[in-house]
Amino acid sequence: MIQALMLALLIAFYASSSVSAALWQLAEFKRRHGVPFVILTAVAAGAVVPELFLILFFQRARPKRRNLRNLLFTIPVWAFDGWLVDLLYRGEAALLGDVASVPVVLAKIGIDQFGYNVLFAAPFGVLTYEWKNSGISLRPVRDLFTWHHYRDKILPTLLATWAVWIPLMAIIYSLPLALQFPLFSLALSFWVLLLTYMTNRFAGKIEADAPLALATREL
Repeated sequence: MIQALMLALLIAFYASSSVSAALWQLAEFKRRHGVPFVILTAVAAGAVVPELFLILFFQRARPKRRNLRNLLFTIPVWAFDGWLVDLLYRGEAALLGDVASVPVVLAKIGIDQFGYNVLFAAPFGVLTYEWKNSGISLRPVRDLFTWHHYRDKILPTLLATWAVWIPLMAIIYSLPLALQFPLFSLALSFWVLLLTYMTNRFAGKIEADAPLALATREL
């Protein structure tokens, strides 16, 4: 679903002058506000919107203390992640150019999905959520450096990441640099639901999160 939406936006950007003008206004807003825009957008997309969605649709609009605890955890995590992703996009553009040719898009996907994701993003994502789900225990940190942990937890996360994000990154990297992070943030809201589901499954909380599992099937 999210891939189809992003593809429609990509086509509309190049085919419709009105859509293009609107997206360029968004890009200019990001340029003016810089890092604060990046952090606030990432926090909204990765932490606030998914938590509100869960409260409204799966908790019958009844906030609980665990929602506040979740936000106290997810807000700094996604603020850091958003800043890092924007830095990655700008670094790739500086290295390979801000162009949407096939070789450049493929090279950026390779760096993103098979470099950054394998070496940092997937292990960091699983570690942080396992750390939270284990009650802030040091065990996930110790397990991180074992092959058993990587095979059973990091690798499934990578496979899910590639299935969702390789098509998305082909679309995002086909846009100018100024629009890449705003469109990434749109996709992030959907991805964080899947990531939360997977890490809770690893922690043995799948029954409690069954509605979330149902929601992520639409991805």
